[in-house]
Amino acid sequence: MKKALLITLCLTFLVGIAFAQQMDPATNKKALEGPEMKPCILQNSRTVPQYTFTRTPYALLTSYYDYMIGSYNGIPLRVIPSDISDGGYFMTYHARRAANATRRIFYAYLGADGSLTTNSEISNVTVNEGYPTLAVDPISGKPLYAWHANADSEADYLETQFTADSFIQGTDGVFLPITTLIDNPVTCLTTNDNEYIWPTAQIGPSPIAGKSRVYIVARNATTHTYGPSENPRIAYADFDGDQIELGEPALDWHFTSIPEMDQWNHDSEWRRPFHALTTDDAGNVYYAGFHFATESDGSTDIPEPDLDVFKCNNFGEGTWTRVSEWSKMPSWNPNTSPTDTTGVFEISGGNSPYGDDGLYWSVNGSASSHLNATIDDLGRIHYPAIWSLNNIDGYYYPAYQYPKEIIFDPSEAEGSQFLINEIWPKKDPHNNVDQCFQPWDTEEPWGEEEFAQDPDTGQWYVSSYLSWDFPYWDQSAHGDAMFFHCNNMKVTEGNDHGMLATVWQNCYRAKRFNADGDTDYAEWANTPEIWISVSSNNGDNWSEPISLNNIETPEFAGLKPMWVYPADKIIYVGEQDGLKVGKLGLMFYNDYTWGSFVIDPGVGATNDGGQVMFTEIQITFPPTGDAAEDPSVSPVTNMLNQNYPNPFNPETTITFDMPKTANANLSVYNVKGQLVKTLHNGVANYGRNSVVWNGTDNNGSQISSGIYFYRLSTDGKVETRKMMLLK
Repeated sequence: MKKALLITLCLTFLVGIAFAQQMDPATNKKALEGPEMKPCILQNSRTVPQYTFTRTPYALLTSYYDYMIGSYNGIPLRVIPSDISDGGYFMTYHARRAANATRRIFYAYLGADGSLTTNSEISNVTVNEGYPTLAVDPISGKPLYAWHANADSEADYLETQFTADSFIQGTDGVFLPITTLIDNPVTCLTTNDNEYIWPTAQIGPSPIAGKSRVYIVARNATTHTYGPSENPRIAYADFDGDQIELGEPALDWHFTSIPEMDQWNHDSEWRRPFHALTTDDAGNVYYAGFHFATESDGSTDIPEPDLDVFKCNNFGEGTWTRVSEWSKMPSWNPNTSPTDTTGVFEISGGNSPYGDDGLYWSVNGSASSHLNATIDDLGRIHYPAIWSLNNIDGYYYPAYQYPKEIIFDPSEAEGSQFLINEIWPKKDPHNNVDQCFQPWDTEEPWGEEEFAQDPDTGQWYVSSYLSWDFPYWDQSAHGDAMFFHCNNMKVTEGNDHGMLATVWQNCYRAKRFNADGDTDYAEWANTPEIWISVSSNNGDNWSEPISLNNIETPEFAGLKPMWVYPADKIIYVGEQDGLKVGKLGLMFYNDYTWGSFVIDPGVGATNDGGQVMFTEIQITFPPTGDAAEDPSVSPVTNMLNQNYPNPFNPETTITFDMPKTANANLSVYNVKGQLVKTLHNGVANYGRNSVVWNGTDNNGSQISSGIYFYRLSTDGKVETRKMMLLK
């Protein structure tokens, strides 16, 4: 079996050399179906960011290339400095104008109000182009572009190309002559068949006064080890605005690589990197991410720290060094029922349960490959990833995967530079037992699993928070490589006000119907969701996610968003009632038939295309500090009180305390998150309010015994508590 797999991989790499466009999926972990658990919703009190649309979604182009429309590891939507041409955005993407057309690189210029000014191909030569990247000079406002293309007579290799827009006095589209930045194949160590493509651009300071330095990293599609090992080649050049406007002197390009990663690409041991480029204001260049490592057989793990930050000082001309840390975080095996201490997670192939040291969380390479890296205004590096639940047999559980981020602080002493920070879901700030969020331990007492009982059969289940933080519901799509191809988490840069956003996608409700057959979720069958979590304190704490989808968001009616990219930073608007307000631009693809057709094997019978879209929302960022986000301090006040009696039969009283007279909604939900009963929806007076619930639903029918949640929503704040009806 291994021999056959090795032959298949070799054939894949040979094909990749000739037609490399999509990264080859390969991982050292295998997916394993987990035990059946009852899904629950989280009941922690939390603040939901308020937002409005400042530019409703609109289409730039109908495109028939429905996969990863921008850069793999960068952000192709960039804010133009507001003191240059009144601000706005530059955007780049690849697209096909017809199903049988050549894939081309496009650029767009959007005004400060988000309206479209220009949208067109960059070049006038019809060649196959893809995976564009974009960076905007913070001094001159000039946009610089790179992509890969079939640009010469060597059909077996693609080239990395570069141009820049003169953008003179707000007039866009006057490009420098397109140059071949990396003419593949390129020699690396002892081999001369290396193909550096999939570029990402980043601009930082230059050692030359008055200039900036642009860095463009491309990744090797050719490997000389067991599996893919995309070592980078980095081009850099100094420039200023006059040089871009006049086109002379031509940019003087220099090249560097990371010697350790070059060696990874040639070692008998297999190390696969997933990294992204960023720079700071001091002239340091960082290549941040993670990797996995196996022996030469491609399956025997090499235990070593997997989170990495490669650093090069002196504006990319210094020596590359690496700092690494483990991504592993402990978990534990919940009991099967209140009276059965057998763990629900069983050793594969047997009946014995895993001990508490047999389960752990770690970063999942197959689900986090398209990360980016940014710098906040404190000089710390951020990059997001998916953490999955793993067992010591080398398997992971797809139902248990959650987004987190790594914060790397170069100013800290070695050994204290990495912080694994939870985005959503998050461990309760009062939980001092678990090191990180455990999906079956979401309420006190901490360190004990939570259970739900089937009212009809009496069978007990572990109650667990489940999610699906991917833009597509079918994990078997694309030859069982959906996780690898479809992940696309991105984090914005710092904006001088500590405001960041992390953007990813979730379609748990669609999965519940399409994959799990739960007809309660039938209306969600074609609903990928955009999730946006924001922070007003440089990512130290993250909000509950905003969800944009075609059922709950009127502006998204009829849309199926895929391949979502946020703008590179939040545009600071000001403050309202002491809270920071900022605008976030979003570029995405409205997929007419949900699922990528162009990946082989694809989804759908025909290529019916979709639309490249833009939208912008204005977000009121949640407060930081004692009550809102500091996990060491308890909230000052909760509005929603515990119902009494609890458990109850036949009725219970719910009280809530309003800090002022305002509209409020108090509703009851079941464990699936479905609305059962609206108890109050309208004005609630200042002070204590009281509602009696008699255990009926909105149709007046008596509901069955079980766990229910009641949720209060008012003035941008949401609080939820749990209660039990026991007949």
